[in-house]
Amino acid sequence: MSTGGKGGGKKSAGGGSRATGSAPGTSRNLTVKVKTAKRRKLSSTLWLQRQLNDPYVHEAKRQGWRSRAAFKLIQLDERFHILKPGLRVVDLGAAPGGWTQVAVQKIGGKAGGVVVGMDILEWDPVPGAITLQGDFLADDAPDRLKEALGGPADVVLSDMAAPTTGHPSTDHLRIIALVEVALHFALEVLSPGGTFVAKVFQGGTEKTLLDALKKNFATVRHAKPPASRQGSAETYVVAMGYRGDTI
Repeated sequence: MSTGGKGGGKKSAGGGSRATGSAPGTSRNLTVKVKTAKRRKLSSTLWLQRQLNDPYVHEAKRQGWRSRAAFKLIQLDERFHILKPGLRVVDLGAAPGGWTQVAVQKIGGKAGGVVVGMDILEWDPVPGAITLQGDFLADDAPDRLKEALGGPADVVLSDMAAPTTGHPSTDHLRIIALVEVALHFALEVLSPGGTFVAKVFQGGTEKTLLDALKKNFATVRHAKPPASRQGSAETYVVAMGYRGDTI
């Protein structure tokens, strides 16, 4: 099972020019069509065509975000006010760094503010953040993250994704397993009042996971930000107001 992060190739280590989740303009009126190459699978061709015609992809490049996924976090933050100056933030499944960039910009370098990102993939450092490479499922990963944080976290973000099989129920179980591990870590490091955000598939969370979230957090919501592709089954669970010591 992979604990890789958001889609999008590596970019330079620059930050976004502004954190706004407004829908990008659709100035590209012509649809770019990609011919199927001899050695390219149809699925790869369709993915490339989506990328070329995705306004969020173009806007991410224009604003300096490393991936279109940055807009998902920006939009979630606009709705739930997750990120604030001076917070300690953990970004799991961080590569190529779009969410980490947003977190750095939102906390604003205020005293006490720390952003730590981890991904199993190699990724370029993000200015203002601590970037770690490693498998979050490895035994030493929680200790590495805690050491980098230097104290309790205020926000734990997880955009981790397992490789999809094309079988909805299997994919759902795989990503729920990642969320459960991320939640266990969050319950260890969050300070009271903290927030946990994680990607799940449509259909919501499993009952046991949802029960754990409701037990440990004052408010639990599901949300699909506009930047999530309409055809995607992904959605996000946002758990706010960590009660503390209720595992």
